[in-house]
Amino acid sequence: MAISGTSSNRSLKVAPGGEGSSYGSALAMVTTLFFMWGFLTSLNDILIPHLKSIFQLNYAQVMLVQFAFFTTYAVLGIPSGKVVEWIGYKKTMVAGLLTMGVGSLLFVPAAKVPSYPLFLGALIVLAAGITALQVAANPYVTVLGPARTASSRLNLTQAFNSLGTVIGPIFGAFVILRTAGAVQDVSKMSPAVHKAYQIHEASTVNIPYVGIALALVLLGLAIAMYKFPRIETTKDYRPSELHKEKGGIWRHSHVIFGAIGIFVYVGAEVSIGSFLINYFAQPEIGGLAQAMAGGSVHAASAALLRFLLKALGSWVPLYWGGLMVGRFIGSGLQQKVSPGKMLSVCALCASVLVVVSMLTNGSFAVWSILLVGLFNSIQFPTIFTLGVAEMGPLTGEASGLLITAIVGGAIIPELQGMLADRIGIHHAFVLPILCYLYIAWYGVRGSIVKAPVR
Repeated sequence: MAISGTSSNRSLKVAPGGEGSSYGSALAMVTTLFFMWGFLTSLNDILIPHLKSIFQLNYAQVMLVQFAFFTTYAVLGIPSGKVVEWIGYKKTMVAGLLTMGVGSLLFVPAAKVPSYPLFLGALIVLAAGITALQVAANPYVTVLGPARTASSRLNLTQAFNSLGTVIGPIFGAFVILRTAGAVQDVSKMSPAVHKAYQIHEASTVNIPYVGIALALVLLGLAIAMYKFPRIETTKDYRPSELHKEKGGIWRHSHVIFGAIGIFVYVGAEVSIGSFLINYFAQPEIGGLAQAMAGGSVHAASAALLRFLLKALGSWVPLYWGGLMVGRFIGSGLQQKVSPGKMLSVCALCASVLVVVSMLTNGSFAVWSILLVGLFNSIQFPTIFTLGVAEMGPLTGEASGLLITAIVGGAIIPELQGMLADRIGIHHAFVLPILCYLYIAWYGVRGSIVKAPVR
C-alpha cells in the first residue's frame, strides 16, 4: 500500500504560500480528529462492563467489543490507504467522519432490539471511519513541518488523542451508567421482564451516541470547508527506481519489527484499559466486597453502580490521563533524547508496574496499574516514527503496514479475556508484560535501520 503522505521530505512536501498554508492552523484542525477518535475509542471501556451486565457475558465474550473494533483496522487499513491515494487526505478525513456518524446512529436500533451482535456491527462501522482517519491523519501530521521534528509533532497530536480518552470515560460514566438502573439478578426474572430490563438498560446509549453522530457530521463539514496546505509530490526519485522499490518494505527489518511493535503495544494498552473496571471490582483490588457486604440485593446493586461511577469518573481517566501528560512531556524530550532509548526505558517501566500490580493487592495494585498509562505515553508515536525511518518513497507503504498492525487491539485483549476466564483477571496481566518486553527490545535493537534483506 502506498499512502500519498509520508514523513520524508524527499518524497512529499507542503507547497509554500497559498491560502490555508499555515502549518499551525492545519495541525490544530487535524488535531481535533485525534481527539475525536480517542474519545470514541475510550467509550468502549464504558460499553464493556455495561454490555457484560446487560447480556450476561463472560470475559471472552465481552472482549469481542475490542475484537470487532480493532479487527476493522486489519481489514480496512490497506483499502483506506488506497482511498487516500484516490481522493486525497481531506476527502478521506470527511468520509471517515461521516462513516463514524453512521456507526454512532446504528447504536439506536441495536439498543431497541436489543442485540449484542448489532452492537458489534455498529462498532465495526464506527471503527471503519476511525481507520480512515488514522490512515490519513498520522502520515499527514508528519509532513506539516520539518522531518526532524516529525516524531515530536506526532507525540503532540497523540497527546490530544489521549485527552479524548480521558474525557470519554467521564462522559460515558455520567450519561450512560448514571442513567442506567440498578443492576438486577436476571436469573430470577421471567423472559418478558428480562427483555424489558435489557431494553431499558441498552437504551441508555441512545441519546449519547445520537449526540456524538451530530458532532461528527458538524466536524466533517468543518473539515470539508477548511483549506488545508497543498501536498505536492517531488521528483527526487526516477520512476524506474520507485517501481523497483515497490513492495520492498518486507526487506526492511525495522519496518517489520515496528509493525510487530505496534501490534503488541496497542494490544497491551487496550487490554489494560478494557479490564480496569472489572479488575478494580475484584474484592482484593478495589474493595468492592466490603462496600457490598451484608447488604440486600438492591443495596448491592446500588453499591456496584456507585463503584462503577467512581471508577469511571476518577480512576480510569487517570490511566488515559497518564498517556496525555507523558505525550506532552515526551514531545519536548524527544528533541534532545534518543527516541529508541526513551522507548525502551518507558516499556521496561510499564512492565515492572504491571508485575507490581499482579503481585500486590488493594490500593497498591490500583495505583501501580494506573501509572502504566504514563509510561505508555510515547510508545505508539515513537514506534510509528522509528518504523518509517529512512524509507524514502516507501514511507507511505510502511505507514499503512504499521496502522494495519493496530489489529493487535483486537487479538491480545481477546486472548487476555480467555486467560482471565481460566486463571483469573489478576494474573491474566502477564500478557501485557510480554508485550512491553518486546517493545523494550525494539527500542534498542529492532529499530536499527539496516541494509535491506536480499
